[in-house]
Amino acid sequence: MGIKGLQGFVTRVCPDVCRTVDLKELAEKHHIDHPNVLPVIVVDAMSCVRRWYTPESWVCGGQWREYLTILENFIEAFKAAGIELVFYFDGVVEEKKRDEWIKRRQQNNKEIANLFQFIKTHRKQPGREMFVLPSALPTFTRFALKSLGQKTVCTLQEADFEVAAYGLQHNCMGILGQDSDYLIYNTSPYFSIEKLCLDKLVTVMYSREDLCHALGLSMMHLPLFACLVGNDVVPENLLEGFWHKCLVTCPSRNKSYNRRTSILFAVANYISKIPCSYSSLKHLEEMLPLGSEKTLLHRGMESYLLPGQQSPWIPPDAGNIKTFSCQEETAMCRDTEIFQLAKEHHIQSENYAVFNILSNGELECSNSLEDDSDTEIPGQALIYRPARQHIYSVLLESEKDGACPLVKEWFVYFGNPLQQPELIQPVRPFIPGGTPNLKTLWFAKGPDVEKQRYSTFLACFHLQDAMKELQALEAPVAAFCCLLTYLMLQVSSLSLEDLNAFVALVLCLRGKTGAELASLQLVQVDSRAVHLGAVLVRGLTTLLMANSACGFPFSMDDLMPWKVFDGKLFQEKYQKSHRSCSLEELLEGNESLYAPFQNLKSLICKVCAVKKRTIQSRPRGNGCNTGTHQRELNPRFQQTHRSSFVSPYHNQMRGNPWRNPQPQGKK
Repeated sequence: MGIKGLQGFVTRVCPDVCRTVDLKELAEKHHIDHPNVLPVIVVDAMSCVRRWYTPESWVCGGQWREYLTILENFIEAFKAAGIELVFYFDGVVEEKKRDEWIKRRQQNNKEIANLFQFIKTHRKQPGREMFVLPSALPTFTRFALKSLGQKTVCTLQEADFEVAAYGLQHNCMGILGQDSDYLIYNTSPYFSIEKLCLDKLVTVMYSREDLCHALGLSMMHLPLFACLVGNDVVPENLLEGFWHKCLVTCPSRNKSYNRRTSILFAVANYISKIPCSYSSLKHLEEMLPLGSEKTLLHRGMESYLLPGQQSPWIPPDAGNIKTFSCQEETAMCRDTEIFQLAKEHHIQSENYAVFNILSNGELECSNSLEDDSDTEIPGQALIYRPARQHIYSVLLESEKDGACPLVKEWFVYFGNPLQQPELIQPVRPFIPGGTPNLKTLWFAKGPDVEKQRYSTFLACFHLQDAMKELQALEAPVAAFCCLLTYLMLQVSSLSLEDLNAFVALVLCLRGKTGAELASLQLVQVDSRAVHLGAVLVRGLTTLLMANSACGFPFSMDDLMPWKVFDGKLFQEKYQKSHRSCSLEELLEGNESLYAPFQNLKSLICKVCAVKKRTIQSRPRGNGCNTGTHQRELNPRFQQTHRSSFVSPYHNQMRGNPWRNPQPQGKK
């Protein structure tokens, strides 16, 4: 997240810090200096996804095949220059940054509300100035890069630290990203993703040496400078008094400077005049109003100290807080073999969310493109909660002698103030004979175990009775069918028209290239279809979590959105279906799709009928959804400590939606 205003400061006030560089030339020079080593750039992927997502359409749920091609072209451009890329993704939200994470999520909520208001008013996507990342884009970007053969790392702590450490330890050619913290770490050169011209491989390199020169400091001063101007560890509100003293003793050197620029220069001036010693740091800690956080400055300084580095401000025996050694001792999972495998899969981007649950029992989910004023569709966080409760049980129940610990969730949805995590009770899925333990699901071999993995996966979505029919389908279609059936059971407002649109989407998507999908033009954009697209894509991440927990009954590649979803194509199918178009038009005149369409639809309706869910026809015609009435919180959504979950969304149904509602059954 970096140091507020520092990136703009170097651009406006210290232009010498910003050097235009040719990455091809730097790669050639790196190769001459290190003849036996391929030039490597380590990429802070989370600061790049916004730049990577360039398809014209972004509100409809994601143009995933287009996006995959864009990532492929990005990789090829560097490969042609002989540069290898290593991609790092945030694997955790550290507790010290939780407040900032919440603040950003709340700001995103406002942006998304404005976005939906625009779509309802104008029936089209707004300009790029209102751009919001498609739901789950970072998650699927990680798997996309891995599928393209790239080294992809999911971190155990804040990504910027691991990126800087990797750059230093592997003598990398540079770091590609957009985070001013990379100006502070003493590591590889820092290249800008925002200034990158991919065709020429030219970008801006931010020079730490020139920043030091402009501030009158040395490299060893930069971590203290970052802490005293305010960063992710030391909040700005504790520093106002200190800044005032600095400004009094060092008035602004230029009347045109804004206050932030004057503060940066004044703090640098103060630092330049004190000895580089631990006693100086202690004196500063005593001077600042840190309250009970007396070692805050010390911790902030340590956060920039990479493995093998020392600082004159910190005693050498103080130890670096950036270690992961205590994780295993405090983990919810006590089985070393399971914990280690989950950790390895996490780092190598081979699983999803499982390690976060096993290590500290905590999970977060960022904003989705959901219309908070649409009272008929619950937040995706609530729709998929019953499935997550079963997944938590699969992961944690065998660890605590049958007494499952609660899982802390930070999920963004309407009505959740995010003041504290919601405590979610794991719920045992109904499986005759009981849930297999993780040792069996993850390590055992043989056809019987494969069947157990598949049936446990389906049980998380209450679909184990449809196992035979689902196994007969191609894996991506089976997974999609599982998700769609679950959605139909959970959300009673979903209609036959919605079902037809989703089934037509997955069948017509086959064989279409990214270029074909890019050329698809929409007459208008429907806000309800935007919402449903986001819900569907978030559902795919729930499939990833269940698949990871159950020992991979599916290949992760079969659960990717580019296999089963395209935002614009779904909009087209949704609008045609709700205009009651013919089956021929819905399936693009492809007669070979008629039978598969009827078979998939019949399977889903049959499963729903058995569970007392009748899917009604409810065409919405040409009109876009314009619901503006305020949603009222259903009090049942707040009952997060329940031991079992009865879906609150079946207000149009009679009877229990699940045929085998026995989550508390004995093993």
